[in-house]
Amino acid sequence: MSDQTIVGAAILGVLEGLTEFIPVSSTAHILLAGQVMGFQSTGKVFEVVIQLGAVLAILSVYFARLWTMLVRLPSDRGTQTFVLGILIAFLPAAIIGALAHGFIKNVLFESPILICVMLILGGFILLWVDRRVVEPKFTDASKYPLSVYFGIGLFQCMAMIPGTSRSGATIVGALLLGADKRSAAEFSFFLAMPTMAGAFAFDLYQNRGILSADDLPIIATGFVFAFLAAVLVVRRLLDFVSRRGYAPFAYWRILVGTLGLVALLTLP
Repeated sequence: MSDQTIVGAAILGVLEGLTEFIPVSSTAHILLAGQVMGFQSTGKVFEVVIQLGAVLAILSVYFARLWTMLVRLPSDRGTQTFVLGILIAFLPAAIIGALAHGFIKNVLFESPILICVMLILGGFILLWVDRRVVEPKFTDASKYPLSVYFGIGLFQCMAMIPGTSRSGATIVGALLLGADKRSAAEFSFFLAMPTMAGAFAFDLYQNRGILSADDLPIIATGFVFAFLAAVLVVRRLLDFVSRRGYAPFAYWRILVGTLGLVALLTLP
């Protein structure tokens, strides 16, 4: 394995950590950057597995709160409702993702033009939602109605199209269903835990026969760098969106998608 491969894994790991929890589509950035660098992973498992590093970043930052929830879960009704809400939001993507896994990985993930188009389209949608002047109905991610959790789960299913963004879809869904900007981002964190952990486990199982020990160094490198970068983002994102909203991310999506389309359509 060349040093360039390890360096490429580190770059993509940082990119994953920086983009996973902001609504710009980490998958789009990793796939497009990987194509530019000529980075190829076995069965595209690398792109999914390093997301576990980002999940562990949430666990580390939110450890105290998660531990409190675990302690209160047997007796506290509010905690029980919140955990149920997370599960309800997780189920639609879990079911559809399992049924359509082959199509998603073998068809959608192989279409860079689709990725760029979704980046641009999602950017305009995010910009529109961010500029809406609506009084939020919900400001606490742990106290949404169960119907809102389910609705957010349905929105998350759209993220199976690369370039849409898992966090972007859940945040837009939460905002349209009445949440404020800060709690929408925070619930996206909590929903990421089962969603990304489930995608990691399922993808690893599906590709168990084609992975080898030679794949471990690049996966481990991407994993570590994704974790470190994601910790920085998770610690700062909620305050950022409270002050600035989501418009900066929308403009970034449109810029990256446009540049990607121009490159794909003009370069040999």
